[in-house]
Amino acid sequence: MEQKKKILLAEDDMNLGKVLSTVLIGKGFDVAHAENGEAAFEKFCTNNFDICLIDVMMPLKDGFTLAQEIRKLDNKTPIIFLTAKTLQEDIIKGLSIGGDDYITKPFSIEVLLARINALLRRSGMNDQEEESVVSLGNILFDRKRHILTIDGTEQKITSREAVLLELLYEKRNDVLYRSYALKKIWGEDSFYNSRNMDVYITRLRKLLKSEPSIQIINVHSTGFKLVVM
Repeated sequence: MEQKKKILLAEDDMNLGKVLSTVLIGKGFDVAHAENGEAAFEKFCTNNFDICLIDVMMPLKDGFTLAQEIRKLDNKTPIIFLTAKTLQEDIIKGLSIGGDDYITKPFSIEVLLARINALLRRSGMNDQEEESVVSLGNILFDRKRHILTIDGTEQKITSREAVLLELLYEKRNDVLYRSYALKKIWGEDSFYNSRNMDVYITRLRKLLKSEPSIQIINVHSTGFKLVVM
């Protein structure tokens, strides 16, 4: 019998928390509900979770602080922020401190479930392990060995180039926020690291230019997008 996926739900609105818990349990998840950030962190430290749903505005410890503390212990468990904040700065902040996705209130249960299942698939927690080799048109990207195979020729790339390309691939046809990528790769969003990332982006573009169905584009003042046609 397949073990249930375990969700940490940090939500201070008791009514919403109960509704979400009931629905998610009905969908086959095991849910631990905490009504403030401190209680949520205690639960995280004493249990193994497959995914975290974190409300941004909570008493005792807000969602951003909670996520930062979780990321100090664990950089793999997916985090989805539940937030009434819609400003781009808040969204970017959430992603840059280690969040994997965000959903703004009010939201539909169907959308939340879709986001949860997408992240579980992406993190290799569902039914199968994540593929180590993926296709970028006719180019093969070996994510474990950091190798691109272009027209039958293997091209080794650096570890940071590989991480950057993987982030672009995971967000393909969607925006990879610059701040988020910098935090993921270098641990900090600085001007120096930002310039380094621009160099890597230029190099990746050159490596991928032989495949017309793949393109890395700039998203003005925001980040980059790997367009897969």
